[in-house]
Amino acid sequence: MPKERPPQDKASDLASIAMIEKAAADGAIDAFCRADAQGVTCRFGTDGVCCRMCHMGPCKITPRSPLGICGANADTIAARNLLREVAAGAAAHSDHCRHLVQLFKAVAEGRGGDYRIKDETRLRRAARSWGVDEVGLPALEVARQLAEVFTKEFSLQEGKVKTLELAPGPRQAIWDRLALAPRGIDATVVEALHRTVMGVDHDYRNLIHAALKTSLTDGWCGSMIATAIGDILFGTPKPVRSRANLGVLEAKKVNVLVHGHEPSLTEILAIAARDPQMLAAAKAVGAEGINLAGICCTANEVLMRHGVPVAGNFLQQELAIVTGAVEVMITDVQCCMASLPNVARCYHTKIITTSPIAKNVEAEAVEFDDSNALDCAKAILRKAIDNYPNRDPRKVAIPDAQSPMVAGFSNETIFSMLGGTFRKSFRPLNDAIISGRIRGIAGIVGCNNARDCTDAYITTLTKELIQRDIIVLQTGCAAIACGKQGLLTPEAALHLAGNGLREVCEAVGIPPVLHMGSCVDNSRILLAAKFVLDEGGLGNDFSELPAIGIAPEWMSEKAVAIGHYFVASGVDVILGRPFYTLGSQALTKYLCEDLQEIVGAKFHYISDVNQAIETVVEHIERKRDALGINRKLERKLYDMKDRRELNV
Repeated sequence: MPKERPPQDKASDLASIAMIEKAAADGAIDAFCRADAQGVTCRFGTDGVCCRMCHMGPCKITPRSPLGICGANADTIAARNLLREVAAGAAAHSDHCRHLVQLFKAVAEGRGGDYRIKDETRLRRAARSWGVDEVGLPALEVARQLAEVFTKEFSLQEGKVKTLELAPGPRQAIWDRLALAPRGIDATVVEALHRTVMGVDHDYRNLIHAALKTSLTDGWCGSMIATAIGDILFGTPKPVRSRANLGVLEAKKVNVLVHGHEPSLTEILAIAARDPQMLAAAKAVGAEGINLAGICCTANEVLMRHGVPVAGNFLQQELAIVTGAVEVMITDVQCCMASLPNVARCYHTKIITTSPIAKNVEAEAVEFDDSNALDCAKAILRKAIDNYPNRDPRKVAIPDAQSPMVAGFSNETIFSMLGGTFRKSFRPLNDAIISGRIRGIAGIVGCNNARDCTDAYITTLTKELIQRDIIVLQTGCAAIACGKQGLLTPEAALHLAGNGLREVCEAVGIPPVLHMGSCVDNSRILLAAKFVLDEGGLGNDFSELPAIGIAPEWMSEKAVAIGHYFVASGVDVILGRPFYTLGSQALTKYLCEDLQEIVGAKFHYISDVNQAIETVVEHIERKRDALGINRKLERKLYDMKDRRELNV
């Protein structure tokens, strides 16, 4: 039997450790138990040299059998497998985007039901960015024309997607030269899958170029559009105080957890949970009210727009149920474990699925209808209220663990905080980097992985980087991990940040770690980097910036796509665990070395957090050296002759 890890090796925060121990006592099998039960993983799978692309196989590449039946070698097989992961990840974010585009179009045409345009300023700014002349047009007409542009990004068959024009000119030129600029989202993902079919593309380098191209349909198209629509319909995030960790659950209230990625349902649930009729119904069954909280990226969406507390990240979805205090967990798409009904069976919790493409055999399906959103949300809340009397007090154990956090740092907010209302600018950030108060920027993103000690790599890395005056931008489960540790407050700068970063944070009133949203909101990080370039003084392309991306505990195919679009954009990416490529030395070298000369960035496989810290610092200092901003200014006493020559 495989050896099971002790709880303290599975998670790094006390709330999760307590719930892991409680799950064992209650007979609830969690993800950590299942990970340990898997034992040693299949080496052919982790090396990427198992091929299931046709039914002559599966073929495994070994020293005795270096070729598959069709003749494909380890390089081809591993590259095809990787391209399929990128295609799946890009499809996930882009299908999320498609749903929002359809909702946006319905709103523009007056069919939006309970949804409205909440931020007209953001609408008009987006229209200008995507080439829609909005001057003099009513908001709904602007929205209608913009919805048409967004819809065409999916169906375009020739040319390239328009959203790429948001990238810096030099980066667009690189994509054009390398033929990496994707056409329509759908066509590019289909082409990627076609390339991986047996008998099509066998050149691992060509397959990786296809992966970079496909990933751009995510970061510079699907995710970029999804973020824009989210801001337009639900409001552009502004800094908001909230709380994070399992302690946000309340013993005397009806606890409703939202989990997944699509914000349209949670936006309406946040409104419905405050409805006087719903609150009265909750009190009628003995509760003091309704407590809405979030898990995973849906949590980030509703957090940054409504201040709804975050119960946890990816690997706390089961542990939240183990508290015994959750009446209903509502899931939509992505990262929702198949195990949830099995864990819920040990308690009174109901699992409700809401998406027609994401059902669970043992969960209750309540399809969410955008055209009748508020009534749907209230119907789900009633199920939670009705379930409250079924709670077993003997099984309730809510950890006394929660930390304050500040979230909602959209680029619009950062512009205002740095430059003020009338002179919005990234100039103070650029000046701080050029002067050395801030050494550089690290984007720390991605999931948790049950094979790691949850959150440990993420939080250790973050604390060390801000101590070294590197500002950290975060999204997704990585942001929640740091929220639980109290790193997302302005006060964190006072005792954790280095002298330079602390000075900037105190002056502006921001945390040293900025929560920028959900996984799709990595597009905000890309645009933040673009605004830094536009401000001047730090190069002309992403590859020149003292910046780096890190996915310390990633596990999802979406993270594979995210990593590729950052590298395709010219930003180096550190991965806490490698892609399934180690079975091909040529492919691994191509990803981790050769891409540097081709697109200006590469991947780094680094499992040790201390090595990652040093790699980040070395990378940022090397970029600073290349920009010439590490030179110490010499002090000179000017006489009258010198002053006259200054000609001022």
